[in-house]
Amino acid sequence: MRTEHFESADGRLSMNFIHAINPLYSLSGFVVGALVGMTGVGGGSLMTPLLILVFGIHPITAVGTDLFYAAATKTGGTLFHGLARTVEWRLVALLASGSVPATALTLFVLYHFNMHSIAAEHLITTMLALALFLAAITLFFQKPILRFGADRMGELSPRYASVLTVVVGAILGVLVSVTSVGAGALGVTILLFLYPRLPIVRIVGSDIAHAVPLTLCAGIGHWLYGSIDVPLLGSLLVGSLPGIFIGSYVSRHAPEKVLRLVLAGTLILVGSKLLF
Repeated sequence: MRTEHFESADGRLSMNFIHAINPLYSLSGFVVGALVGMTGVGGGSLMTPLLILVFGIHPITAVGTDLFYAAATKTGGTLFHGLARTVEWRLVALLASGSVPATALTLFVLYHFNMHSIAAEHLITTMLALALFLAAITLFFQKPILRFGADRMGELSPRYASVLTVVVGAILGVLVSVTSVGAGALGVTILLFLYPRLPIVRIVGSDIAHAVPLTLCAGIGHWLYGSIDVPLLGSLLVGSLPGIFIGSYVSRHAPEKVLRLVLAGTLILVGSKLLF
């Protein structure tokens, strides 16, 4: 009986270890990481629906796990942009002053209800699909949207732009907390609209830097409520970190416009699948 007990325990440990490095999860992390490296967007937009549709992960667990996944991957990007001095830290502070309180309030409201119910699952998948459509539209029509805004509104005053930046941060906080989508394509486009004179590399660097406190705070909130799958998170990171490195290298030789259009089309298909 004793030997049988030890064999069973050893078997459980082996199964836990195998699950912790699930090759399918790692492969998914690699593919998504490569896309993020090539286009700068697509992390939450692809990983969360992939976990829900392909692996059958509950939506709230998929969102929570993806938030920590995003925090880890964006930290690497922030270090790179920080060393290159392409982060506008004042912009990051303004965004975070809106997003962090909005994230805390959103998570409080979410977990006031039963987030593992059928109704909550439907709410999250619907909001996720809408966020994917918004991200796809942003990728498809980023330049026309920016031209339209510049023609109609012109350049905003620094004070007004600062106030709107805080508001944008709050909106992103709500959206990312519920769907894990929005900190990439949406954030960059809105910042380009608010700060047209700022070089795009500083916009991208600031958006990535802001995504770290945003996704980390939201991820911690989900973790406190038990909606994080730690072995799944580890498997995703094993694949995504080399994927981002390779994707960043490939991006120097691949046409960015084509990649962004392919990504936008993929987001529309995935969003449609979530709704229907």
